[in-house]
Amino acid sequence: MYERIIELIGEDNFAKLEKAKILLVGCGGVGSFAYLGLIRSGLKNITVIDKDKVELSNLNRQLVANLKTIGSSKVDVAKDMASVLNKDIKITAIEEFLDENNINNLDKDFDFIIDACDTLKTKLELIRFASLNHLKIISAMGMGNRTNAQNIKITTLDKTQNDPLAKNLRKLVRDNHLNLKIPVVYNESLPLKKGKVNSMITSPGIAGLLIADYIINELLFAD
Repeated sequence: MYERIIELIGEDNFAKLEKAKILLVGCGGVGSFAYLGLIRSGLKNITVIDKDKVELSNLNRQLVANLKTIGSSKVDVAKDMASVLNKDIKITAIEEFLDENNINNLDKDFDFIIDACDTLKTKLELIRFASLNHLKIISAMGMGNRTNAQNIKITTLDKTQNDPLAKNLRKLVRDNHLNLKIPVVYNESLPLKKGKVNSMITSPGIAGLLIADYIINELLFAD
């Protein structure tokens, strides 16, 4: 199934993707698109962490959600999605809420961490974990209450604007003396509204695929 990828990037580069080890925290709107982008690109070793189960409200934007998966664990659905694409894929599904109490139980040898969760404290702990263990990380900022996906871009946390989540995370990172130069994906458009977070598929979907694209290029071409 990967013939066209191999023809594009070569067998040696494809081997880099196959052996890469990825941690994905959050398998919702952004995370499920990043996940599918990676497994369809040949990555075979992914640990997925998410405590949530699929809900009816997820149907409009999350790839793990359909009428048959409502009530199921998101990580179990993600694992099943991979198994029907490639029998050799190794997905480790962890149905937990990640925080400071259990984060150090994780392996320390990931090639990349994807922060696609919604909780500020968990985002901070992932940045700290990556820093302490010299791991690469990319973090997703707020994609809710926005419709203009053309304004989604990858930059560093210190350069974000018009994003309340990024603003709050910057303060936490700064207060904890961590690096503000971590890569993030964010939408520079102002939110359409405040309060309850609503979302369409375009912003989280494009953000997730941008994360997958960023990681693939880092694995293949970064020094």
